[in-house]
Amino acid sequence: MMRKLASALVLTALSTLFGPASPQAQDANLSPPKPITLDETRRLMDKVVDEVIRPGYRSFSTSSSRLTDAMRQLCAEPSAETLAAGRAAFEAAALDWGHIEIVRIGPVIEDNRFERVLFYPDRKSTGLRQVQGLLTTPDEDATSPVQLARKSVAMQGLGALEFVLHGTGSDALVDEVDGFRCRYGLAVAGSIQRVATELSQIWDDPAGIQKDWKEPGADSRVFRTPGEAVTAVLGLLVHSAEAARDQRIETFYKGEDNSTFPKQALFWRSGLTFKMLAANLEGIRTLLDRSEIRDLLNDDQQSIVASIQFVLRSLIRVARDMEPDVEVAVSDPLQRQKLDFLLLNSRDLILRLNDQLGSGLGLGAGFSFSDGD
Repeated sequence: MMRKLASALVLTALSTLFGPASPQAQDANLSPPKPITLDETRRLMDKVVDEVIRPGYRSFSTSSSRLTDAMRQLCAEPSAETLAAGRAAFEAAALDWGHIEIVRIGPVIEDNRFERVLFYPDRKSTGLRQVQGLLTTPDEDATSPVQLARKSVAMQGLGALEFVLHGTGSDALVDEVDGFRCRYGLAVAGSIQRVATELSQIWDDPAGIQKDWKEPGADSRVFRTPGEAVTAVLGLLVHSAEAARDQRIETFYKGEDNSTFPKQALFWRSGLTFKMLAANLEGIRTLLDRSEIRDLLNDDQQSIVASIQFVLRSLIRVARDMEPDVEVAVSDPLQRQKLDFLLLNSRDLILRLNDQLGSGLGLGAGFSFSDGD
């Protein structure tokens, strides 16, 4: 009881500092969920596929192509300007991935595509050691996207490329034409582009996965019933909110009474830790808004979505306002207050999606993605 009271007091204090994170409480006497028809489900899935997933992978494919071009330019004409351009292209591709990273089912989890784009968290620093070892003892196979695809996934994605562009020794990229470090980075960029292009092409095939998603039923290879399809969309929302909390915050900060691990944060070298968190949250907001899942709720339940949007806006605003240097973020008192705000309200976001939206969609009081049901 005392712990809950203390948490409530902390939340109140943080809300005073950074603005309210939660609107008024929901009406306790809401009408029961309405039945969801097949037509409503198909409209929902059309929106998810055509307004969220396909545009998301298309943007990632485009920015990863530009990343490859920027790396090729850096290798051919190394300079402070081309290195800055390479780093900017890396940031653009990483943030585009952050928006569509919320999709953790379907083709992206086949053939290790997800890990080939971003191997994280890397709790034992396996990938880091492999990349550092490669740069110390060059292996020319790693400069070919085809050969690189046969090596560890930790050496093929955005995490590896971040070390190439921002890690120890990266300043040397401006000193040597077609140096090994740059050619390896170019191969990593090519590997990322290949996966991004595959995902975009797979989802653009009208007879492929998009047909299974848009037409749930006996003939679908993915969703046999409308209920399975709606549950999957809710699952995307809940699981991505859990990942934002678990993988983007709690890997390095678990609250004021716990030790901090700033070098466990994603992209701490490039200063993109909180931009990636904001991109993940923006991806959730995009799916929530563009899927128009609100239309599946009764009129007196629509405020559920409004309250979730309110929490998301607050989280995104604070994430964008964070100090990019994670070392500073975990040591400065005001920055730690913002981290506490992100931690507490990301938990609130999960509960609102899992419990309130889940109940509003008629998935039952006992429904919980957190329990793996």
